Amino acid sequence: MGVEGCTKCIKYLLFVFNFIFWLAGGIILGVALWLRHDSQTTNILYLQLGDKQAPNTFYVGIYILIAVGAVMMFVGFLGCYGAIQESQCLLGTFFTCLVILFACEVAAGIWGFVNKDQIAKDVKQFYDQALQQALMGESDANNAKAVVKTFHETLDCCGSDIMTSTFTPLWRDDLCQKDSLKSYFENTNCHKKIDELFSGKLYLIGIAAVVVAVIMIFEMILSMVLCCGIRNSSIY
Repeated sequence: MGVEGCTKCIKYLLFVFNFIFWLAGGIILGVALWLRHDSQTTNILYLQLGDKQAPNTFYVGIYILIAVGAVMMFVGFLGCYGAIQESQCLLGTFFTCLVILFACEVAAGIWGFVNKDQIAKDVKQFYDQALQQALMGESDANNAKAVVKTFHETLDCCGSDIMTSTFTPLWRDDLCQKDSLKSYFENTNCHKKIDELFSGKLYLIGIAAVVVAVIMIFEMILSMVLCCGIRNSSIY
């Protein structure tokens, strides 16, 4: 009876954790969709400078997050059903899915850590190229002006460093339109704004990944213990 009572306790505990896991999957899916359709990122990452498209490495991570959220909801449902039914087959499938999902999350985390600085760097290089064409009147300057103005309006910034952010609006008000001289010197350069934009979103993704990883580890342990308890109960 002691073993059976302990097994039931683990069963309901696993059900609760799986329900939380299912909810976490839904939250991650919702956050990922929000990041995918966020007006700031879409305004910038959909830009095109001549034949060159804005860097979309950031969206690779978002698509991975969408897939992870959807799979988490399915795995969470599978775990809840398997725990209630006390099915070793379902719990074994659930455990296998958890291991695969955990491995994918670790791989995605490593990829994100490696590319976290590269994402902002690529976007800043894209902006600098457009700004240079717009200021120097190079070929396709009208397209470059449109790209630069989109960056400035979306991020409320101007210029790529302290010098250009201070003096560009003074002689190119078609790129940085401000109401007063004071606002020129209060303006923030776009490199800093781009860093803030992507670092904030990547930080949010990192927190979600850590929380999910902790829940997954607990669930793997509980599912193994429950399978052992069910097996021992069937023997006795």
